[in-house]
Amino acid sequence: MKAASAPVDPMSTDPLKTKRTLAVTLGSSLREARLNAGLTQADVASNVGIVTEVYGRIERGQLLPSLPKLRKLCVFLQVDANAALKIDGHPPPQWPEASSGPDLDDSPRLRRLHRALRTLDEEQLAALNVMVRLLAKRSHPRKPDAKEEEPPGSLRG
Repeated sequence: MKAASAPVDPMSTDPLKTKRTLAVTLGSSLREARLNAGLTQADVASNVGIVTEVYGRIERGQLLPSLPKLRKLCVFLQVDANAALKIDGHPPPQWPEASSGPDLDDSPRLRRLHRALRTLDEEQLAALNVMVRLLAKRSHPRKPDAKEEEPPGSLRG
């Protein structure tokens, strides 16, 4: 288990070191929150409006987000910003119950599909809806009624 990060010292004399320490501390906190929520980096990135690669750099401590993005990250991951930044020995974040977050039963494939669907316009969604209904009918065909004739080539009869 990793050692806990030391609280950030806002009075540090080396601003570059402080920024680097802050980035690593924040990234570690966000990664922990994301993993506790059972999310992928792509899930978090798409929900806060950033590119997955940028979010990965934030988690690795290579980049600090803007304040509006930090707020979105904290709200989406349900993490207190002071706790995520380890400011003034703030108590560690209290993780929400799994039922209050995203549906953790969704597979990564289903989450990727959901992200792709959000990029479609109304016309594309309508066309996709028709295709899904046709696929569903094909995978669950109706059984013919007794009055209906068997189709040619049927093995029954």
